Amino acid sequence: MVKLDFKKTNGLIPAIAQDYKTGEVLMLAYMNEQAFDETMKSGKATYYSRSRNALWKKGETSGHVQNVREIRVDCDNDTILLKVEQIGGGACHKGYGSCFFSKVEKNDLKIVESKIFDPEEVYK
Repeated sequence: MVKLDFKKTNGLIPAIAQDYKTGEVLMLAYMNEQAFDETMKSGKATYYSRSRNALWKKGETSGHVQNVREIRVDCDNDTILLKVEQIGGGACHKGYGSCFFSKVEKNDLKIVESKIFDPEEVYK
């Protein structure tokens, strides 16, 4: 049985989603114990939304589901790496494939990726 250390970080642990084929980091979210259990049971990434104070099944609204192919846990048992198959559009709610679409250049942020879907159409 997997024993994660949810106590160390007040009940939430970071969960990094990475494309299982390309290795691209798609997003960072958080999981509580219930979200982790649901992910294990369903095979679909389920996170804990800090802003809504509720479980958040990735793709519930957008259809952009993350099928979990592999789960890795760090050496302290307090961070998860989900290797996922991203279904539908991208992982980012702003319309990008990855939430990491900006990079720091000369003390400023520069968008270096293109949107792959229109968030206003997806999140009506």
